[in-house]
Amino acid sequence: MTKHHVIIVAGGSGQRMQTAIPKQFLLLDGLPVLMHTINRFNETLPDASIVLVLPSEHFAYWNELLAQFKFDVPHQIALGGETRFHSVKNGLALVHSGLVGIHDAVRPFVSSSTILKTFEAAMIHGAAVPVLQPSESMRILNSDGSNEALLRDALRTVQTPQCFQAEKIIEAYKQEFRPDFTDDASVAESANFKITLVEGNEENIKITRPIDLRIAEIFLKIIH
Repeated sequence: MTKHHVIIVAGGSGQRMQTAIPKQFLLLDGLPVLMHTINRFNETLPDASIVLVLPSEHFAYWNELLAQFKFDVPHQIALGGETRFHSVKNGLALVHSGLVGIHDAVRPFVSSSTILKTFEAAMIHGAAVPVLQPSESMRILNSDGSNEALLRDALRTVQTPQCFQAEKIIEAYKQEFRPDFTDDASVAESANFKITLVEGNEENIKITRPIDLRIAEIFLKIIH
């Protein structure tokens, strides 16, 4: 059986959330957002190895939360880096083979279906990411200050988990960091790996602003 790994990247601050507490630690229905996220993967892939990437300054606080909420889902801790690229690279050091999904800590509503479809596609094709077709019209700003409409049907918004055959993404992360590495798929693509797209889920929002937390509270009521 192919080993499954999950790397959850939790390096965010509370800047856009306008809180002193980093957004991944904010309470959602009485439980930190990050714990909701870990629970979703543990429920969907109970045999998966979970790696949590945290900045060193959050280690002690996370341990306090573990004790406070009696949270006992097994996981390893990796040290966060200067950028998301470096954080993921540190997480990958604890992964050696099988399949690995890399996920944002503040996406607690990824569906089990999205997780499973993305891992399955990665097993077959090597690299897969969940996406959605945008519902709004899109425009691009050009360097000369002008703007023009984009064909919405040709665009996709990208979610996580982004899943890969472990050997492939580990090899891709041997590259030097570049500012245009906006996610794991862009790193893999730079190493000439083809990305397969699968359908994500609408609820899989990234909680980064106060309004996102309000939306998340509504999702919880609907889901439960």
